[in-house]
Amino acid sequence: MQALLSVAPGGPDTLELTTLPDPEPKKGELLVGVKAAGVNFPDTLMIRDMYQIKPPRPFAPGGEIAGEVLAVGEGVTGFEPGDRVLALTGHGGFATRLTVKAASAIKFPDTMPFEDAACFIFTYGTSYHALKDRAALQPGETLLVLGAAGGVGSAAIELGKAMGARVIAAVSSEEKAEFCLQVGADEAIVYARDMDRDAQKAFSSEIKTLAGANGVDVVYDAVGGDYAEPALRSMAWNGRFLVVGFPAGIPKIPLNLPLLKGCQVVGVFWGASVFRDPKGHSENISELFDLYAKAQIKPQISARFSLDRASEALTLLNDRTVLGKVVVTMPES
Repeated sequence: MQALLSVAPGGPDTLELTTLPDPEPKKGELLVGVKAAGVNFPDTLMIRDMYQIKPPRPFAPGGEIAGEVLAVGEGVTGFEPGDRVLALTGHGGFATRLTVKAASAIKFPDTMPFEDAACFIFTYGTSYHALKDRAALQPGETLLVLGAAGGVGSAAIELGKAMGARVIAAVSSEEKAEFCLQVGADEAIVYARDMDRDAQKAFSSEIKTLAGANGVDVVYDAVGGDYAEPALRSMAWNGRFLVVGFPAGIPKIPLNLPLLKGCQVVGVFWGASVFRDPKGHSENISELFDLYAKAQIKPQISARFSLDRASEALTLLNDRTVLGKVVVTMPES
């Protein structure tokens, strides 16, 4: 098998394509022939030892995969060779073969391509948990999505529209704004890349103009940094500010704002929720498959890379130039 390995902490240029012995499935595991792997922001952090999970080296990045079952380990029921499965792996996905716990594998419909399946669970799972479970987004409410052109952001746009909300996308370029409108956003704001105090005031004012007198009911913040405060200032009474991610840095929020707005600041830790509420997670995945079947959601894949070029995919995410999702496809073997 082939794998793109992190052998030392560093950027994408430190990854090494390596040939390894094929793994064998242990008790309770599946051996999966990986067809495609989704690329996500945590992958860029993990190889630098900047993520909360630090796998022992060498390891392959890649936290979500789709492929075919090649073999089943002892005690596994409900799966057989040839089954199409997707799985959250945490890491290890940038490889042509991978063992996963059978309990973490999910069969997906034959009508869903491997590339879509590999880009499905992480982004839609995160955004659906955020909007449904944490924000209880209601039809007719206004949703503001920061970092809306990325993977979780574009998923939040699609899900927000499917749930009946009015969606405002906030992004850093006109190209990204046009992309978000194509995905389904009702309005788009282009914010300044250098968010000084004047830029913050201008950003907040533009949000309020688009949101109307009542303000924004739900903010989906996948950016953090200096972008969070102006979004919080635009909140409606009883609004919900979703803390999703911090690629621009961990924001410092004046706590008088939640008091004055009567709003909630709500953490979104989808990975932990999967383990703490497996029944709820299973229900959400079933509902997401239904939305996919109805063509209300579909991964917005803007770039594809072969395994030997997967480091370029991570560089693309690092540069924050990605529109939607990026996928790594595996060589035929």
